[in-house]
Amino acid sequence: MENAVSTTIQPERILRELAELWVSLGKDSEHGQASGVLRACAMTLITIVEEAEDPSDVWSTMAALMPEHPSRAMVIRVRESAARELASRVFSQCWMPFGHRRQICCEQIEISASDASLPDLAAVVLPLTVADLPVILWCRSARVFGLPDFSQIAKIAQKLLLDSASFPNSAEILVEIGRRSRAGQVLGDLAWTRITRIRELISQIFESRNYLARLREVAEVKISFGGSVPPPAAYYLAAWLLDCLEGGGAHPRLSWEPAPDDPAGQLMRIELTGGSDDGLHITICVSGDRERPCGDVQIDSLASHTVFPPDNDYVLLREELSIPGRDPVYEKSLMRAVALAAAENQ
Repeated sequence: MENAVSTTIQPERILRELAELWVSLGKDSEHGQASGVLRACAMTLITIVEEAEDPSDVWSTMAALMPEHPSRAMVIRVRESAARELASRVFSQCWMPFGHRRQICCEQIEISASDASLPDLAAVVLPLTVADLPVILWCRSARVFGLPDFSQIAKIAQKLLLDSASFPNSAEILVEIGRRSRAGQVLGDLAWTRITRIRELISQIFESRNYLARLREVAEVKISFGGSVPPPAAYYLAAWLLDCLEGGGAHPRLSWEPAPDDPAGQLMRIELTGGSDDGLHITICVSGDRERPCGDVQIDSLASHTVFPPDNDYVLLREELSIPGRDPVYEKSLMRAVALAAAENQ
């Protein structure tokens, strides 16, 4: 069902179309082999993308998330235009769990909007959110995130998700995220989520009593990355590492090792080095592609190899959506990452 392009959208009409959609799904189920339709919803998930972006990629990610995080999904496609234009359509995403005969369906709403209509969006979207359930806003567009009117729609979300790796300036976006966090906005950054497996790998090293007892030896943390400037993930990892090491009694210095000839933004190697020749020396090399990233750990003469989950939107969002509220570890690391970025760019 689709509304024609206009200067406004009536939320009541969209809700009526959703109700009609469920009636239609129920009738289809009665005439098919499935025994009923189960409506599932744990949150409202709003995604903002550029209109030029292929919507099938976004909806594929939404569909993959639905079995674990069923939601009323809204995709808002924004285009650069001074004309106040809005349009909408509603449809459903259904799946049948293995061994069952009842379909599980979730509601999906697609809204097309112009830059000029952004001030109208909050009034349209808010009535469409599911009462008493979290509202998560995932902004995939760095351009829209920077528009003055974006803050109005961000206010309706309990949590705002973005990927700072997609922004052109690491230091600037971290400072902006930090500013919004201090102002009370609950945020999540997929650049932080992306280093979860590296952080787990480092934590597992110090689960060993032998290495935990030598943690105070660490005198230097060196992070190597592709490109000439540290990406957000490097700042996040450095912030988290320094906090953890200092909490264990170490006082390491931080050094960067850029690799301008390698792909920009890619973490390549993390080294924790003791202050003497025979001190603790830990190296973690990150390699592989986004579908099969891996980490190789070298601790003195011992080596191990770990395969990480794929680095894609589905995997990262699945993890972030399991934390609908504040993440204290992230917020602490964010503030230190902001300080590191500011010091690096003075």
